[in-house]
Amino acid sequence: MISPISHPQPSDPAARQADFMPILGTDHVELYVSNARQAAHYYQTAFGFQPLAYKGLETGSRELASYVLQQGKIRLVLTSPLRSGTDVGRHIDQHGDGVKVAALWVEDADYAYREAVKRGARPYMEPRVEEDEHGKVVLSGIYTFGEVVHLFVERKDYRGIFLPGYQKWEPAYRPEPVGLKYVDHIVGNVRLGYMNKWVKYYEEVLGFKQILSFDDKDISTEYSALMSKVMSNGNGRIKFPINEPAPGLKKSQVEEYLEFYEGEGVQHLAVATDNIIQTVRALRSRGVEFLQVPGSYYDALEERVGKIDEDMNELRELGILVDRDDEGYLLQIFTRAVQPRPTMFFEIIQRKGATSFGKGNFKALFEALEREQALRGNL
Repeated sequence: MISPISHPQPSDPAARQADFMPILGTDHVELYVSNARQAAHYYQTAFGFQPLAYKGLETGSRELASYVLQQGKIRLVLTSPLRSGTDVGRHIDQHGDGVKVAALWVEDADYAYREAVKRGARPYMEPRVEEDEHGKVVLSGIYTFGEVVHLFVERKDYRGIFLPGYQKWEPAYRPEPVGLKYVDHIVGNVRLGYMNKWVKYYEEVLGFKQILSFDDKDISTEYSALMSKVMSNGNGRIKFPINEPAPGLKKSQVEEYLEFYEGEGVQHLAVATDNIIQTVRALRSRGVEFLQVPGSYYDALEERVGKIDEDMNELRELGILVDRDDEGYLLQIFTRAVQPRPTMFFEIIQRKGATSFGKGNFKALFEALEREQALRGNL
């Protein structure tokens, strides 16, 4: 078994009092997709994810098929229904392909569930034990915004490949990884007026703290705007920025998402790399498409961010954005939507000391997204 993060988690009462919802890291992210086999091929081919585990008819799963992929500490689970009339099928019909589960690795899934529900969480799955010849896993879960679920995964007594019910998946086709390491953050889009509700939810139910806030003056263009607050858990390993649209002359990227996803949900997954230039070159060569910023973005970049290790010409060529904070700098780039609906996409990020989220790039990014919206007739 490959654990997401190998840090010990304190379990004594004093530690729990300081952080009443201790979370070790992101366990996995599950997407409901219309064709899990084809989606798995796409994430292998385009993003370099490696095959890990499988569940389907051959393993005794009569309703769902799931393919599990891994790269670094990132695990993606791609799930499709095997029959009509399932809740998974209904979810896909309404939302298209998208994130259903942001699973959190915990020391005690029973405690996490009962503490969260006591504090106001809506239950999704009561604690249950799943076992096979490799040991046991305890699972529980709660709802968050939209239909997104946080699954609590306790796996300290399990040595299997992923979870009970899955078998090792060993296809001959194994494209090389592209250098993705871990989930940096997961961004949610919620309706106008609901951002503060979910900020309060994460504070009260999961013990998160608000670490950053951006208003419509920070993230706006001539036509549209959004607001965002960044939530982080006690040890800083889990970060959830929450966006809501702000009033503007035209439809914002968040409003477009809410319209086509038909509800609140995960807007993008930010995945980290140690060498963004190599990673982006590899992704581009495999057909991944990125948002384009104008060449003028780079004209004053060195003046704005100061000296950096990377070659400015390479950053310009690849369309990589740079921002600096008091701790260092970061490099980031955003893919176009990875499904037909203009909903979920990926961010590739490399942090060189910076702990922020690229505030200096918001305007350029927002304008790039607006150009995409205009092409779709959705601005």
